[in-house]
This record gives sequence, structure tokens and C-alpha cells, in this order.
Amino acid sequence: MNPKKLKQLKKRAKKQSTQSAPYIVQLSHYRELFKDDPQVLVLINNALEADRLMAAGLAPQPLPLLQVPDDFQNQLFARINAKYALHDPAGDAEWNQLSAALPKIDQLLRDFRDYIEDQYGMWAYINAPFLKDLADFVGNEPVLEVMAGNGYISKGLSRLHPSQTIITTDSKAWTKEKDNQTGKQPVTTIEALDAVSAFEKYADQVKFVIMAWSPDKLPLDWELLQAMRASEQQIPLICIGEKYGATGSKQFWDAAHYREDAAVNALNNHYRPFDLIHDQVYVVD
Repeated sequence: MNPKKLKQLKKRAKKQSTQSAPYIVQLSHYRELFKDDPQVLVLINNALEADRLMAAGLAPQPLPLLQVPDDFQNQLFARINAKYALHDPAGDAEWNQLSAALPKIDQLLRDFRDYIEDQYGMWAYINAPFLKDLADFVGNEPVLEVMAGNGYISKGLSRLHPSQTIITTDSKAWTKEKDNQTGKQPVTTIEALDAVSAFEKYADQVKFVIMAWSPDKLPLDWELLQAMRASEQQIPLICIGEKYGATGSKQFWDAAHYREDAAVNALNNHYRPFDLIHDQVYVVD
């Protein structure tokens, strides 16, 4: 979309003072509005289907990049011109309605991560194909998940390997925050332990430690890494996060030793960014 035109449309949208409907209701409304525009419709449908699966307690599928394509306004203009005769008021009305809606639907799509954080307490977007990749990587070895939140990774692994020992832990500090659903809707049994305490308790019982989306700017990941390096048990840390970005501490990213091989690359086959946060899977020692 032309940046200047998008800026104008956003200004127009800001002038609207209507009260916002629930997020999914809004997405459903725009799905109907853009039913003739597959470039946007497919994005809305992906988000709605992911929500449906998560609401049913199932792992969602990978998402495409959730933002309106840069050239969509031109495509929209061409479609409407082809549909209506020149100066047809119906064409003008459709153009005005859809072009005015573009900033809103673009923002809604970009807000999908905020929605699943608020609704499900899911920070790292844990999709079903990634869970299969992760299960293949760890095999049937015993696993410790720290900072597990609501336990989506542990739950997904246990569905794929029902006999596997999976120890799921979290400090549950998030539950003290009124509007945060992390830890309040657990999908599996979670033991109340901070990351270092969990590792010290279970180090001699597991072969992998999994840590997804360590809180931004807090040194919890660095403290865990130090504890793991001081241990007699040499256990790899499977870390999901955005390096020097939205997750973890600078100390951790500076000090981590990153394993690079085909097996690690395979962990990222289905773990792909869908917004401006570029998190990925690392194996650290």
C-alpha cells in the first residue's frame, strides 16, 4: 500500500469514535467485508482458524505474515474498476467503504499476537507442525520446560509422545497480574518453580531443557544459563525467542553458544515470524 495513502487512511480511521467490538467479532466483520479480496481474506481466515483451534484446546497451524500487502490498495482499485462502469455510484461506495477499512483491518491483523497473549496467555506462537519438529528433535528423552506459562509446548509434546517424561514448571508470577492470562489457563499440570530452581531439582532426570519467550530485559535466562553451565549435567537448552529483541536479556544473548547444524535448522522449518517480531528456535549450551 502506498505509504502516503495509508497514512491518510489511518488519519481518517482515527476520527471514528465508535466503541470497539471484541477482537474476533471485528475480524469476522472484516472477513465479510473483504470476501471478494482473497489477498486479505486469506489472512483473516488464517487468524480466525488459529483462534478456533486454540479455543478448542488444539495447537494452531503456522501463520502467513499478518499484514495487508503493500500493493493491495492498487489491486483493490483495479478490481472495483473492473466490476463497475465508470462513474457508477455503487463502485464509488464500495471503494470508499473498503479503502476506509484498510487501516483498521491492517491494525487488527498486526494485533493478533496481542490478542492471543491476552486471550490464551500464549506468547511464543506454538503451532502443530513445529511441535512435531520439536518432538522429532528430542525423541522420547525426558524434558524439562521452564517458564512454561500455560504449558502449550509440554502439552503438545505429551500428545505426540504420551509415554515421554515431560516436567512442566513456571514461577507463576504472571498470575498476579490482573489482565494477564499467562498461568491462569494451564493446559497441563505445572509445578510452581522458577527456572533455576526447576533445573537444580530436575537436572539429573532430564536430557533437554526448553525455555520459550523469557521475559524481556529480565536476567532470568542468564541466571538459568549460568546454573546449567555450573552443573555436572551437560544439558542443551532449547530456547525460543527474539535475539536482542522482544525476549530475554542482553547478558544471555551475549553469552550463549549457539549450536548450528541441520537438526537445529529443522526446528525452524515451521517456526516462522508472522509479524514484526522475528523470534526463532535456538539450541544453546
